[in-house]
Amino acid sequence: MADETEDVELDEQERTRGGAVMMRHPVASFFHLFFRVLAIVAYLLCDWISQNFAPCFVLIITLLSFDFWSVKNVTGRLLVGLRWWNQIDEDGRSLWVFEAKKTSRGNDTGTEVEERIFWLGLIICPLIWTVFFFTCLFSLKIKWLYLIVASISLQAANLYGFLRCKAVGQDGRPPDSRSFTGRHLLQRESDMWQAESRGFGGPRGG
Repeated sequence: MADETEDVELDEQERTRGGAVMMRHPVASFFHLFFRVLAIVAYLLCDWISQNFAPCFVLIITLLSFDFWSVKNVTGRLLVGLRWWNQIDEDGRSLWVFEAKKTSRGNDTGTEVEERIFWLGLIICPLIWTVFFFTCLFSLKIKWLYLIVASISLQAANLYGFLRCKAVGQDGRPPDSRSFTGRHLLQRESDMWQAESRGFGGPRGG
């Protein structure tokens, strides 16, 4: 009986060890890099693709827009359990929300390999566009600077958002408040609760 139990434990350890190497979300990992790498390749080949600036501009911005949406809404959540967004509260104020999912390598998040792919793609590609920026600046290709600045802005926004999310997941706050860096949301809920409590308590004398 002891031997059977030991065999089962060894099999589970082997599966766990193998799962750490395998990619749990291969499609998400592929598309995390696909649009941004394709945009860089398109930029490098623009002189051969078309002599006209407008088609290249539209193509690259479209690819980076797809990349921005997919990374922000899909791959960040699947690969590293992070997401961020903007919302408008009842007073019309714009609030930025940064969420970090509390995970321990569960079945719904990416492996260590996928996490490395996520962060490397998120950091390296904006650096490449930064190199393009200085190249165009020194070669006085002014019209391409507009494209490159837009490209850096889209990718830097995602990088900043996910870095904030990662900071939320490491700051040691309790899970309920840790999920939202936007303290305004918590303050908003607290204010609403206090207002309702005063309402139920009746008007103050005076």
